[in-house]
Amino acid sequence: MHTAAQPRASLFRNRNFTLLFGGSSISALGDQFTLVALPWLVLKLTDNPAALGIVLAVMAFPRAAFMLIGGAVVDRRSPRRVLLEARAVNAACIVILAVLVLAGSIHMWMIYLLALGIGLSTAFAYPAGTAILPQLVAPQQLRATNALFMGMRQLSLIAGPVLAGFVIALGAHQVSAQRLPDAEGMGLAFSIDAVSFLFSLASLMMIRIHGDFHPANKTGGMLASVAAGIRGVWADLPLRAFMLYGALVAVFVGGPVQVGLPVLADTRLNLGAASLGILMTAYGAGMFVGSFLVGLGTRLLRGRLGLMILSFDALSGLAFAGLTLVHTTYSGALLLACVGLLQGIGQIAIFTWIQQRVPQELMGRTMSILLFIFMGLGPISAAIAGALLKVISLGTLFSIAGLALTLIALACLGSPQLRSIRAMPSVAAKST
Repeated sequence: MHTAAQPRASLFRNRNFTLLFGGSSISALGDQFTLVALPWLVLKLTDNPAALGIVLAVMAFPRAAFMLIGGAVVDRRSPRRVLLEARAVNAACIVILAVLVLAGSIHMWMIYLLALGIGLSTAFAYPAGTAILPQLVAPQQLRATNALFMGMRQLSLIAGPVLAGFVIALGAHQVSAQRLPDAEGMGLAFSIDAVSFLFSLASLMMIRIHGDFHPANKTGGMLASVAAGIRGVWADLPLRAFMLYGALVAVFVGGPVQVGLPVLADTRLNLGAASLGILMTAYGAGMFVGSFLVGLGTRLLRGRLGLMILSFDALSGLAFAGLTLVHTTYSGALLLACVGLLQGIGQIAIFTWIQQRVPQELMGRTMSILLFIFMGLGPISAAIAGALLKVISLGTLFSIAGLALTLIALACLGSPQLRSIRAMPSVAAKST
């Protein structure tokens, strides 16, 4: 049921919001342990970056294939129930992974199956997570709610990866029957994530929202609902232009960075898994600082949001290319902190623009398309990047990815639709 009857009341006086925020915060921190441990596990099992790319692609394929369906399912059911079921599947996969690693019984085919399950569950979890908030708080509180959740995610990116890296490094004992390096530490990292899921599941079981008691009107077929969401995005020229630009960035840059950073930490840097954690933490810290500078950035460019995004991406590309020269953990961390700062400003600005521009009844499907682009296409390109590392050097991969981002951003400055994107007044999203 909706409990935010007084918009000016503190969000944390809303029991449902407090439960969701608390459970999601603990779970988000736990997720970082798997995000560090999983690529490290694959590299230690195979010593092959191509295998890491395949694992990321195996997660991405079902996520990409079912993300839009997931948005339609959420529109037809209670988002709380969909989120609860999806996170339960995800938790089960992580528990199995932790047990297999600690028992020394893990094999690559098992990782592929579990990655498939994780990818499928997140295809439904992400749209549900974006759709549940409007049923928890009053419309006037949505902006503050989104800011709190974004800040929480950035804080988890700051604290989680470095903690995960040190947990793995401190557990570097040969306990596996395969004598797998870092097995105890990786198993502990997966276990921490598994425990964190319990808090999220418990909070979702205690929450009640409007959709639990008043299911959506299931008029038309599910595929028709998906098609209506796609048509809505396609009819909006600036929004369509941004989605196409985002797809280019995800394909040309997302995959090489996902594969390249673990390989960089493993082959060049001196702290092993801790180096990977520090790199990811530096990026998260940059994004967290950037989230406070959104207003300043938009004011300096007089609300020309499209120009700001493209300019920041062009600079970020040069920083990614600079990873070619990195041979110490802290020089890499400095570069990634700068990238995170620019991306933090741009991400929150564009997210707010979409929220303000899109009719509320299309919001879930629109966000599922955005999530499909960045979470579906990016890891697929990671498989290609992993294969490329067999024939080109890591430095060449970073150079290609970074310069591609810069060139794409500069070329898109010629797009009237992208240049026309401007920050909008602070009003609620429109509804038709």
